[in-house]
Amino acid sequence: MPKTRTAYVCRDCGAHSVKWAGQCPDCSAWNTLEQTRITAPRAAAAPQTAASLDTLADKLEARCPSGFAEFDRVLGGGVMPGAVVLLGGDPGVGKSTLLQQVSASLGAHTPVFYATGEESLRQIGQRSRRLGLAASQLKLLADTALENILEQTRKNEARVLVIDSIQTMSSAEVPSAPGSLLQLRECVARIVQFAKQNEVAVFVIGHVTKEGAIAGPRVVEHMVDTVLYFESDPGSRFTLIRSVKNRFGASGEMGVFAMTATGFREVANPSAIFLSRDSVTDPGSVVSVAWEGSRALLVEIQALVADSTGSYSKRLATGIDQNRLALLLAVLQRHGGVALGAEDVFVNVVGGLKIAETAVDLPALLAIVSSFRDRPIDDRVICFGEIGLAGEVRPVRFGTERISAAAKQGFTHAVVPYGNVPKSPPAEIRVTGVRRVAEALEAVL
Repeated sequence: MPKTRTAYVCRDCGAHSVKWAGQCPDCSAWNTLEQTRITAPRAAAAPQTAASLDTLADKLEARCPSGFAEFDRVLGGGVMPGAVVLLGGDPGVGKSTLLQQVSASLGAHTPVFYATGEESLRQIGQRSRRLGLAASQLKLLADTALENILEQTRKNEARVLVIDSIQTMSSAEVPSAPGSLLQLRECVARIVQFAKQNEVAVFVIGHVTKEGAIAGPRVVEHMVDTVLYFESDPGSRFTLIRSVKNRFGASGEMGVFAMTATGFREVANPSAIFLSRDSVTDPGSVVSVAWEGSRALLVEIQALVADSTGSYSKRLATGIDQNRLALLLAVLQRHGGVALGAEDVFVNVVGGLKIAETAVDLPALLAIVSSFRDRPIDDRVICFGEIGLAGEVRPVRFGTERISAAAKQGFTHAVVPYGNVPKSPPAEIRVTGVRRVAEALEAVL
């Protein structure tokens, strides 16, 4: 029997310590060290033989479509053999529903093995009938023993494995409870090794903490190939799936789904749900083009400027960086001649989308001035650009692609940084290049 010893493991970063301390020596988090038993490493497996690169050409397989174009986009083009995908999200957001739909679609032409440690087979069958999924070659197993799950996957010659969820799985070689740090690290390591050696694509469902991160140490996310997060607004029926890590595609890619009575339905034109053309004609509203992953996304930026009733002015931003709003107001006062020190300023991105790039600086600033002066912006105008501290309008990446996407949606005038003006713009849209904030205000308002 392997020898065990006692140690203290940080539940945030997974660092080990021989004695307890109030603060983790690695990540400096407080009260995160928990006592656990560490088993000595087991005997090494049979060594693998080296292979030459030119001999792998015939073994490379194409990606397998999942049945959802939006899900394939997030994965980088489809399901990659041997990839380990970690899918996280809030409880009840639809992780199991989506993967069951994907499993049913894949099962029509690929052997799929679905292992659950949270539900019974009866519950999975009831959900399958509710979703209207056709009978397929999907194999089901309700078990929490990881060794048995991997062995059954190998016996059934499955090419895709779904584990729901990793927090319920346990390995017999680890003397700790399921969901503990040691179990999570050991189980994920075994899954990754199994996937790479057998060319089996594995989808792993993971719970999230109150802070929105995958429950367990961050090292679990580092071990897998792809990490996907569900982003869902309780007041909206639309759900976003975003990739925060992807070894087989672009990180930051986003897929849009709509939850219906029969499960998830992909949204073919995401710009339609983030763009409310009815309110674009009102003061304080402007349309911009955000770049999400590998595509342009049209969004509406709204601003509201009102007289402050308190002792200090309020600054609130939803969907963009709060600190960025304070920067824009300072630049607007210094280089635009518009002082809003005695006004409350609110900025919102319609649809609950969170935009991290600086391309929405110019539309946010124009929306603020439009609301302050009570002058609407033409609903056929599109704009984007980064604002510098000196009042300059800086170019952003993929400027030509953003303008083309706006032209396809029927916009006729684009106000963009001068460095993003294309040499041959689309014939159906007029492009105005601006260098300074004052020029942008004059061109739009």
